[in-house]
Amino acid sequence: MAKEELLTLEGVIDEILPDGRFGVVLENEHRIIAYTAGKMRKFRIRSVVGDRVHVEMTPYDLSKGRIIFRERTPGVGPGPRNMRR
Repeated sequence: MAKEELLTLEGVIDEILPDGRFGVVLENEHRIIAYTAGKMRKFRIRSVVGDRVHVEMTPYDLSKGRIIFRERTPGVGPGPRNMRR
């Protein structure tokens, strides 16, 4: 039996929830609960309210998803670096 294909949709973060979860409103106006993918956690990619994200979902449960990509916001660069000597 083949593995099911995952759905990839775009949305906007509208709420930050405890335990690394986020409320995301998809472009089709559905609201889901999503968590950050392992690579995003590993490289400490921060997400805030208003960020556009790509969400991966399984066809079996359309109320939950995994954030796999955060689009860059124009005009906003990386945060200040901590220069220790």
